[in-house]
Amino acid sequence: MLENFGYIGIFLVAALLFAITMITLPILLRRFRIVPKKPNPVKSSTYECGMDTVGKSWVQFNFRYYIYALLFVVFDIQVVFVYPWAAAMGQLKLFGLVEMAVFFLIVIVGFVYAWKKGVLEWK
Repeated sequence: MLENFGYIGIFLVAALLFAITMITLPILLRRFRIVPKKPNPVKSSTYECGMDTVGKSWVQFNFRYYIYALLFVVFDIQVVFVYPWAAAMGQLKLFGLVEMAVFFLIVIVGFVYAWKKGVLEWK
């Protein structure tokens, strides 16, 4: 039992080392002048699809795009949870059915709440 936690500890240490390396490596490469830094107005200009931008390059999007993106993520996660349940339905029996009913109830309550708040209406 204890060796299972050892594997988790090794994985955690490897993940932390990877994250620290990815953060510090660009800093070290810049400090030792391996990565060149030559600022230029052409490099700093806004570039989009091979053409110079016309007008402001900072455009604010409607926040409803983000709401639809979040709803997509929620339903995508729902599919991730439902597929293994459907594959193992024969082994889970009544417990699995009740568990998924509770899961769907939570998702439906959230969906109805969003609907009542008017989040899903495009104005």
